[in-house]
Amino acid sequence: MYQSPWWLVGAHAQTIWPAVVCPRPKVKLRRVRWETPDHDFIDLDLLDESGPCESPWVLLFHGLEGSSESHYSRALLAQAQARGWQAAVAHFRGCSGELNRLARSYHSGDSAEIDWVVRRFKREFASDQRLYVAGVSLGGNALMKWAGEQGPQAQGVAQALAAVCPPQDLEAGAIVLGKPGIAQIYMRNFFQTLKPKSEAKWKRYPNSFDLKGMRQARNFAQFDEAVTAPLHGFASAKQYWDRSSCRPFLKSIALPTLVINPLNDPFVPASGLANVNEVSAQVLLEYPATGGHVGFAQGGPPGNIDWLAQRLLNFFADHG
Repeated sequence: MYQSPWWLVGAHAQTIWPAVVCPRPKVKLRRVRWETPDHDFIDLDLLDESGPCESPWVLLFHGLEGSSESHYSRALLAQAQARGWQAAVAHFRGCSGELNRLARSYHSGDSAEIDWVVRRFKREFASDQRLYVAGVSLGGNALMKWAGEQGPQAQGVAQALAAVCPPQDLEAGAIVLGKPGIAQIYMRNFFQTLKPKSEAKWKRYPNSFDLKGMRQARNFAQFDEAVTAPLHGFASAKQYWDRSSCRPFLKSIALPTLVINPLNDPFVPASGLANVNEVSAQVLLEYPATGGHVGFAQGGPPGNIDWLAQRLLNFFADHG
């Protein structure tokens, strides 16, 4: 179980420090673009120097506004490469450095997109190899929702799954991040990219969402009401949260699955986490006391970000 180093105290430090200060491994990647069935595109970044063709694959879905550049992505790619495994990061629409074509983008409950990506990835890259799939934060929530919806039908597609800091109850998370104080620092960081992307979408698709509401949004409740819900077919932010939260789906998962949620995550309150009676026998819940939101730094200052990647890969290796 993860324990924060003595010098890194506080949930906010454990969240921000690894993403900003800890050195990120350098890996060589190659990009593949897929055209989607609705005439949009997604980009995948694959290790360009990976293990032999028969070695296992790890596919990662990143978090909100993340990418293959995110600290957790780089750590997982580097650790997979060190083991001689193959690995890839699937970018959600609009997160690979280029705005996607359609008005819609991505959201926490986009399990249909997860299904299409995972099944195509299995066919094209891992038809004869073990495929392990991980998701971080938003990507972890969407992956767990997909796994619960699929149930036994996910068997044969992936060998095992992992979710890191999934916001199991989206409304509970939105409430926490809607409070004044340090939460606003996180919101400003997310809005540095979310709002410009939304402005660009409005220019292409006028009246597709509440432009004024988007510009005035200061938290996820306001942004999801103005943008996320209308762009993705939800009547309101509340309906989006209720239908997209992965917590109700955990009881139907049929694949070996690891779910890691630190109890001091400033994005995901402990009150919003499932207990052992709410999940299937295939789901292992790990709720360490510390770790922040996708932090998990270790070692002396400035620290390293190896722990999380090693934990995921060890879990996958145990379910070969």
